[in-house]
Amino acid sequence: MTADPAPAETDAPAAPRSARGPRGPYAKSTERRAAIVDAAFEVFSTRGYRGGSLQEVADRVGVSQTGLLHYFPSKRALLRAVLERRDAMTSGIPLDAAPDQDFREGVLRQARYNETVPGLIALYAVLAGEAATEDAPVRGYVAARFEGLRAEYAEGFRDLESRGRLRPGVDPARAAAGLVALWDGIQLQWLIDPSSVDVEQQLRDHFDSLVLPD
Repeated sequence: MTADPAPAETDAPAAPRSARGPRGPYAKSTERRAAIVDAAFEVFSTRGYRGGSLQEVADRVGVSQTGLLHYFPSKRALLRAVLERRDAMTSGIPLDAAPDQDFREGVLRQARYNETVPGLIALYAVLAGEAATEDAPVRGYVAARFEGLRAEYAEGFRDLESRGRLRPGVDPARAAAGLVALWDGIQLQWLIDPSSVDVEQQLRDHFDSLVLPD
């Protein structure tokens, strides 16, 4: 390995080692872990958790299965890392777009964003389907996600109700569950036939049926 070039002379103090990011073996280990999670993301999104094997993940990264298990001691540990990666991909898209806007625009913005991230919708659709079986490792994750989304959307609909924006007879809790069901179902149809299904427009139409115009 060649030595690092000598730094150019400068009046500025040298940056502390922590500011330069990890180096050496630690950096390589971090990069390898990220590469394994990326590969598992692709495998699980196309083959599911049950159908995707650790060997296929290892082959994509170019390591042995034993080498992969050095970073993730089990398939479930790797699944947790993949789900954490998925959550990180979506956590930066707030549903409340601005103080003077309701959560509808946040939902629509999230729908547009989801379509731009390769594998994001497919991973969730595949794992959500597997969650229907009682012994699925992902069952708890999907159940918690549904519960959280229903609560979050119900709060958004209650805010609309408090401002006199919900149509008569619309129950916020049921509207929230319906939105979750519609969004997941429309995304699944989009995965199968993206040229024929407009997720964002379907969601707009749904909101129009529940919410009074400005």
